[in-house]
Amino acid sequence: MDPKIVYETDRLVVRDWVDTDGDRVFDIYRRWEVSRWLGASPRVMADRDAAGRTIARWNERNRDATYGVWAVEERLTGTVAGTVLLVPLPEPSDGSASRGEVEVGWHFHPDAWGRGLATESARGAISHGFKAGVGEIYAVVRPDNVASLAVCGRLGMRSLGRVERWYGASLEAFVL
Repeated sequence: MDPKIVYETDRLVVRDWVDTDGDRVFDIYRRWEVSRWLGASPRVMADRDAAGRTIARWNERNRDATYGVWAVEERLTGTVAGTVLLVPLPEPSDGSASRGEVEVGWHFHPDAWGRGLATESARGAISHGFKAGVGEIYAVVRPDNVASLAVCGRLGMRSLGRVERWYGASLEAFVL
């Protein structure tokens, strides 16, 4: 069965994951240079079996038409370059009330860095969210993640400064 295509851009097909993506998922998330920026307690993916479980979890989440964690496939090569996500942010870790904030994010294999794929896929995810009725979309980035900070700038996101609202970490927050 072919995966559901969520949206397309000039160079990318953004779609649900398939089981055969497992090797690439493991290759992306086993790398510290990728995983160091992710989550409250960054860690690398331990083994190939974890990739299969992760794909199943992401595809379960992708059942909501608005939100998801999707594969970013390069149209010309069919290679999965990385992940783009549009998901509700977690409950605030600073004790403030949740306002239903939505996050755009991206995680790419190092062989896909520096080619504008994160910006292109995130721009598509933002457009997808706005078309579905999402009013504001946030990005949260570790302060020393220079590449992702630059993506936020290219997306035209407005800086909200450093916050400790989500993920139990001090993060740079942006909004569109």
